[in-house]
Amino acid sequence: MEPAPLSSLQEEGEGDPAGEDSSAFSPAAVPPRPATHHSLQKYAPLDWSAYFDEERRVAIPGTDDVFNVYTAGSEGPVVFCLHGGGYSGLSFALAARQMKEKARVVAMDLRGHGKSTTSNDLDLSIETLTNDVIAVIRAMYGDSPPAIILVGHSMGGSVAVHVAARREIRNLHGLVVIDVVEGTAMASLVHMQKILSNRAQHFPSIEKAIEWSVKGGPLRNIESARVSIPSTLKYDESRECYTYRTPLEQTEKYWKGWYEGLSDKFLSCPVQKILLLAGTDRLDRALTIGQMQGKFQMVVVRHTGHAIQEDVPEEFASHILNFISRNKIGPNGVEIPGLIKKWGH
Repeated sequence: MEPAPLSSLQEEGEGDPAGEDSSAFSPAAVPPRPATHHSLQKYAPLDWSAYFDEERRVAIPGTDDVFNVYTAGSEGPVVFCLHGGGYSGLSFALAARQMKEKARVVAMDLRGHGKSTTSNDLDLSIETLTNDVIAVIRAMYGDSPPAIILVGHSMGGSVAVHVAARREIRNLHGLVVIDVVEGTAMASLVHMQKILSNRAQHFPSIEKAIEWSVKGGPLRNIESARVSIPSTLKYDESRECYTYRTPLEQTEKYWKGWYEGLSDKFLSCPVQKILLLAGTDRLDRALTIGQMQGKFQMVVVRHTGHAIQEDVPEEFASHILNFISRNKIGPNGVEIPGLIKKWGH
């Protein structure tokens, strides 16, 4: 449920997703030849443990909400990652493996996604999502958190901006927003229900879902899809197939709130900022002016789809680590010049 699937569904090649869906899953279709062992293996799920060090359940005091969080690394500042709508914390798995020698990576499953469970999984309002992230950070770190860099992809980018703008996270030193711009996002909302309905909706196996995600869906990196896609699915007993864990089509009333006013809010956040984009034509007026005034750094990442962190995880990780190094962010905050060792160039 992101601005970019409009283009990614068109760009990904391998034909029309709806066409693939009808041929692969229609009862009237000629049964496909049995998949060979090799092709099954190509799209077989991969476990998170090869990328993250630990999986934690973070219970929020006074509520029934329990958030699933993946962590990696033991040194450096915390890179706290928020995925896009319909994704999960495992969207950052490959990048976490690249970053965990120099940073502590935390990736949470937002409400209604992955393995997190809440009293209302359909409440994806920006206020609720923002409160969730602040509550998880407080539950994990108390009142004295280590240095934190917030990283958010698409819908998660909006959440990251709103969290930073609230100024309630102590020791927040950076904000990284991945491929979301208010102007483009707001303009694309009118197309979102059609985009969601045009996705392949049901899969006979997890392997088929992974295959679709890279052939007709939003991802371009098979390894990342093998890690992240299984966490975005659930098994439908009645239909004996897999479908999406998060019913984004039922959350339309919240979509506008994710992106309205986002550019000005981003520019007003009192921390170092970087915007990673998968295309050059996405800056709206407020961000164009802000960039000219040097209020944030912008990087255009070539040869990638909407999910930059999944498609090119090594390049994504290098941008994050360079951001940390350039801004001299150590494990407890900005390092004093002259004492910088690990974070210096």
